[in-house]
Amino acid sequence: MTKTVNHWIGGKTVEGASGTYGPVTNPATGEVTTKVAFASADEVDAAVAAAKEAYLTWGQSSLAQRTSILFTFRALLDANRDAIAELITAEHGKVHSDALGEVARGLEIVDLACGISVQLKGELSTQVASRVDVSSIRQPLGVVAGITPFNFPAMVPMWMFPLAIACGNTFVLKPSEKDPSASLKIAELLSEAGLPDGVFNVVHGDKVAVDRLLEHPDVKAVSFVGSTPIARYIHSTASANGKRVQALGGAKNHMLVLPDADLDAAADAAVSAAYGSAGERCMAISAVVAVGSIGDELVEKIRERAEKIKIGPGDDPASEMGPLITQVHRDKVASYVEGAAAEGAEVVLDGTGYTVDGFEDGHWIGISLLDKVPTSAKAYQDEIFGPVLCVLRTETYEEALDIVNASPFGNGTAIFTRDGGAARRFQLEVEAGMVGVNVPIPVPVGYHSFGGWKDSLFGDHHIYGNDGTHFYTRGKVVTTRWPDPADAPTGVDLGFPRNH
Repeated sequence: MTKTVNHWIGGKTVEGASGTYGPVTNPATGEVTTKVAFASADEVDAAVAAAKEAYLTWGQSSLAQRTSILFTFRALLDANRDAIAELITAEHGKVHSDALGEVARGLEIVDLACGISVQLKGELSTQVASRVDVSSIRQPLGVVAGITPFNFPAMVPMWMFPLAIACGNTFVLKPSEKDPSASLKIAELLSEAGLPDGVFNVVHGDKVAVDRLLEHPDVKAVSFVGSTPIARYIHSTASANGKRVQALGGAKNHMLVLPDADLDAAADAAVSAAYGSAGERCMAISAVVAVGSIGDELVEKIRERAEKIKIGPGDDPASEMGPLITQVHRDKVASYVEGAAAEGAEVVLDGTGYTVDGFEDGHWIGISLLDKVPTSAKAYQDEIFGPVLCVLRTETYEEALDIVNASPFGNGTAIFTRDGGAARRFQLEVEAGMVGVNVPIPVPVGYHSFGGWKDSLFGDHHIYGNDGTHFYTRGKVVTTRWPDPADAPTGVDLGFPRNH
């Protein structure tokens, strides 16, 4: 029997009223297991109205009250790790260990939100003039929205709403319609933790719901993670409607391997960073740049490791990589491998014919490894978002750096080397927002902000960390002259206050 995922508005489940639903598939079997209600503009309006009403009291609540609820939520989230991971595996397809890791990284931001009082401290300057003090404070914005992707249905929302509500805002989440159940579980846990009704709301849907959030006059800010074309659209549309926007886009992350690198460590890193979570993550390494004479040996080491990866259903403990999210996406990923040789690449591993016995209708694709890939190839230029690794060859570090910096994307990058000078030079010269030195996936910890450069980020703020706190608050400066009871009235002065 197909279950139905509905909206969460005003602290309770609200059945979809639009009559429009989308299918949710188990990627391992290809079976439609769930239907998700798609919100109309009116239903989005109802969620925003609930959030606006809740803001009247939540925005004035004490930091102690907010963080107390978040501490309780954190405990509930920790206790329900497995349940949330099971929902992710059932709808996204990633293996259970990957799903558990996703929840753990989301917990980092909840931890940060629990201690947000330090980030929200203001500043005070006394006696800037006679009996005049100046203070600066940060205040919440009001109703804010998050629009999140399919690849991390628990973690990416947790990059947003814990900080937003800790700062005193109320939140409307529009998660991916491909794997919506984790967001409803999170909403239930927030309610159980004591979060007042309307502070956190979830509406499911497609472009209708997204566009209404982007244009709604009561939504003050929008956070987004997804592809570059949609990030650009979110940023331009929401900005045109007067909203603050952080829109994180796509990536083509490069890993430079210098001749002095530990090639076994580099190969291990390349395999884990390229094929983990089936390559469906914006921080995946999708291009390895082999510098000098090490290319053949490095490619062989990557091939040996990649061939041993166990692919199967995400709920099978033996599986190391699961299926892709949909059949359409699986076919698109396969097309890059099928066309690679014609564009000049050498196909070392071709995973396009892979299937799993007993699960033939699943969205399966195997490991693909492409060597000597020209920069003109589509497999290099596009964000594939699947288990396809391109290897490029250069003679020098300078050539490799030029390749990375010529990319329109600037999300993450890495260098593998034993040379501290080369590593330091790379971290200063490379045009990317997150850099790893002998670390293949340089996702910052929660108290440092996440975000790329160039076409990987639209807006002025990175996500979570200090940037997240600043994004979800606005500054105010207060200048106060304290009267002295001994002074008599001095009359009217139409000039600037005298500071000297």
